[in-house]
Amino acid sequence: MNTFSNADEGGRPWRPLPLPRPTDIQPPSVTIPSLGPRERITIDLRHILSVLRRRMRLFAAAALVIMAADAAITFLPAPQYTAAAEIMLDRRNAKITNNDDVLSALPADSQAVDTEVQILKSAQLAHRVVASLRLDQDPEFNRNSTARASAPLSGKPLEQVVEGVRRHLTVSRAGPTYVIDVAFKSRSPAKAARIANAFASLYVAQQVEDKENATQHAADWLNGRLQQLRAQVGADETAVEQFKIANNLMSSQGETLTEQELSNYNQSLAQANAQVAEDDARLSTARKQLATGSTGDDVGEALNSPTIEKLKEQRAEVSRKVASLATNFQDSYPELKTARNELADIDAQIHAETRLIISNLEAKAQVSARRAATIGASVGSAKGQLASSNRASVRLSELERIAQASRTLYESYLTRYKEISSQIGLAQADSQVVSRAALPAKPSSPNVPVNLLAGAILALAAGIGAVGLAERLEAGLATSADVEKRFNLRYLGAIPALQSVARHARLSPMDYVVEKPFSGFGEAFRSLVASILHGANAAIVKTVAVTSALPGEGKTTTAICLARAASLQGYRVVVVDCDLRRKSLDRIAAEPAKVGLLEVLVGDVELAQALVKDARTDVDILPLSQAPITLKDIFGSPDMDRLLLQLRNQYDLVVLDTAPVVPVADARILAKKADFVVVVARWRTTPYQAIQGALRLLADNGVEVGGLILNQVDMTQQTRHGYGDMAYYFNAYRSYYLESADRAHA
Repeated sequence: MNTFSNADEGGRPWRPLPLPRPTDIQPPSVTIPSLGPRERITIDLRHILSVLRRRMRLFAAAALVIMAADAAITFLPAPQYTAAAEIMLDRRNAKITNNDDVLSALPADSQAVDTEVQILKSAQLAHRVVASLRLDQDPEFNRNSTARASAPLSGKPLEQVVEGVRRHLTVSRAGPTYVIDVAFKSRSPAKAARIANAFASLYVAQQVEDKENATQHAADWLNGRLQQLRAQVGADETAVEQFKIANNLMSSQGETLTEQELSNYNQSLAQANAQVAEDDARLSTARKQLATGSTGDDVGEALNSPTIEKLKEQRAEVSRKVASLATNFQDSYPELKTARNELADIDAQIHAETRLIISNLEAKAQVSARRAATIGASVGSAKGQLASSNRASVRLSELERIAQASRTLYESYLTRYKEISSQIGLAQADSQVVSRAALPAKPSSPNVPVNLLAGAILALAAGIGAVGLAERLEAGLATSADVEKRFNLRYLGAIPALQSVARHARLSPMDYVVEKPFSGFGEAFRSLVASILHGANAAIVKTVAVTSALPGEGKTTTAICLARAASLQGYRVVVVDCDLRRKSLDRIAAEPAKVGLLEVLVGDVELAQALVKDARTDVDILPLSQAPITLKDIFGSPDMDRLLLQLRNQYDLVVLDTAPVVPVADARILAKKADFVVVVARWRTTPYQAIQGALRLLADNGVEVGGLILNQVDMTQQTRHGYGDMAYYFNAYRSYYLESADRAHA
């Protein structure tokens, strides 16, 4: 057994100077100032290069896939030619008539131009182009087409041809202008130009057809509507006339017959009343004259009688005769008497004639009165008829308004029909072809330089993206920086995978650390012993609990190698098997264990009786016997505390091989009793979430973890992976370990 002293010449405990941690080494970086006054972004170029080196195969694979796809896209397809025609939207149409067009011109705004771009891309226009050029028989668009003419396609096959044509079409607006570029791509230059021109020409022709169809449709609709309106006007006017007749509302010169009749009656009544008044006045005058003693010959009406005039003339002659005879003769003279009798007879005749005239005046006055009464009755009847007519006139007015509205609507439709009919054949397109597609001189695709450059950029981006994604998806730990950054935990070192430092080794790791103590593998455990026993922590470490988050992390192998490495350095070491479910220390014992830890704790045997020796070193082993697992809390008992105290007094280092933390509670109990807790994680394998969970469980039990080691590290890969980690420089000192190992072996 080698001797080793932990004290210097003065008797003070010896501790090595603390080496700088990998994270304390500042890598070369590029600092990019940010907008904030105190913020900066640091890019670790060496770390990026390290990641790319480690992921070079993934980077190359992703880049090669993209480059291969780019090469296939560039060189496998047949060359394509693109021909383009230009269309300009033009609202300056010739105005042949002053009438408004049925289909108005396009508005002068950007949305209208964008709409026309979509129309040029439409399936309807593509259908017309396919039908016009018989593209359904073209093998470029119809793979089933043969050289011989066949029947036109229909249904789904035709739609597939149309969609194929549309995929070769590109329509775009030339900046903020009214010019639209119509480009078509084809394997044939002539075909590309022909189809591009067909799209442009048929688009312009479609605008004319749309206007013509709209105009003709409007004219046909108006014509049919006019027939209906003409019949409606006739029916409405007939209803007016029939209502007039039925209600005696016939009119002449703007007045109804009843109104005209009433007007005539009023005039006649006025005349009759005037005549009555006149006749009454003449009769009254005559009666008054007679009442005053008149003989009647001076009555006004008698003065106008020719009979009385003749009688008055006769009386005048007879009066002269009487006067002449009375002068010459006596009253008894016969001739005088005869003359006087004749005079009296004439007066009687005048009086009788006057009586007759008065009688005529009375009769005439009576006739005038009756006539006036009759006319008055007619006026009353006419007024009643007029009132009834006025009530009917309300309905008549309504019927006349309906008839007038029908006629007005009819006349407006008739006017518009004549206007539209005059526009048939005069429609003009709102656009024109300003440049027909010319025959392209060279292929438009594939553009080899551009494609290769784009492929190189995409390949680089794909490689970087794949590497970045792989880095993001990697759940394990790889470097000391990962440990300290993720968990703020001390990094104790890396344990190499034996095959990565000794490819031809035939020994197990537990034996290799004994046979090759100065090899890279052995030195890793020597460094681990130094980190635990001589680290920055001033407390004396004698009890070390080795655990892991999950099973299969190499926890037991690490504990055994740690114990053997410490023993080779001269420490008195004991390893205690505390994993009740696995019982793994029997494989290194010199002889099978009959009793063990459980028997010691229950007092069946003494500690010395349960200890067995390591087969290759001076390490003592406190194993677990084959007794059944107990349910008692043996690790949390005072017996366990007494045992640990006894072991601390007997040995320089007590290594507790505990169970994993996450599945078993024993490790949390034992870890709390240890001076130092080592968590073992498998390099790039153990998920950091599992480690984080284990650390949280330990912290909840008041356990302060001393540090974490990465186990089974592939040192060859780590030199490309772990920039900032000591293993990154493994190639620089690898030969040193090998030489030391060879000398030791010799």
